[in-house]
Amino acid sequence: MQFYYGGQMPLRILDEAEFWKHQEEEHTVVIRELVSNLEAEFVTALHEWEKALSETHKQVIRFIESVVRSNYQISNALSQQVLQLVSFCLQQSLQFIQLCQQIKTESAAVSANPTAKVVIDHIIRESEYFVGIAQALLYHQ
Repeated sequence: MQFYYGGQMPLRILDEAEFWKHQEEEHTVVIRELVSNLEAEFVTALHEWEKALSETHKQVIRFIESVVRSNYQISNALSQQVLQLVSFCLQQSLQFIQLCQQIKTESAAVSANPTAKVVIDHIIRESEYFVGIAQALLYHQ
């Protein structure tokens, strides 16, 4: 993500967060569908993560709507709330990556499915991409 968005930066990072939270939510389904014999503990964890990521996605959309309704006149308070949300999204993505790594290393079903390993690695890389974007924004502030 480029940093030449100036005053539009909060909306730009919210757009990124909206996209990646939705992606992560969908990735919980991809893993469950791809590994039909996935252990119950991981299926349960992925269902819980799907709900949590969906809630975060909805929260990001609410912030986007607030920014748009403010006619892009972003107050310091709203800007700080956006940064807090981005920080939360970053931490959530790091935790989701940990779950994916755990599934990849501990699941016998995934160990027996080379395609699942490749897909989970891809999912991890995509979440790491968002982590990089969020870190760049937060550390740039």
